[in-house]
Amino acid sequence: MSAKLWLKMIAAGGTMCIGGPALVIYVTPTEEELFKRYNPELQKRSLENRQQKQEDFDSFVSKLKEYSKSNKPIWEVAAEDEARIRASGVADQRRMTEEIQKRRDEIKRHSLNPEKA
Repeated sequence: MSAKLWLKMIAAGGTMCIGGPALVIYVTPTEEELFKRYNPELQKRSLENRQQKQEDFDSFVSKLKEYSKSNKPIWEVAAEDEARIRASGVADQRRMTEEIQKRRDEIKRHSLNPEKA
């Protein structure tokens, strides 16, 4: 193979390896350009939801930091935390159901015996 062919191949390879990603970066719009292309209703909704999304992301990151302090893998600690939250939610639901049932019983008692009230 001649030196001319080697130089052509190196130039073509360099053009593809450097030019391809450069073209993608040049063509890809920025977040601001995308936002400006939204219709006004989507822009308004996006601005309204921005704070909530930021808070959700911050809480997600803080949970990840908390999970990473454990020696267990993050997905196991996250599963344990979800199970704990679910169990506490079920306990709260059960307690509320019992309170509602007590109120119903009390109302029934008072409606059956109005003179004792």
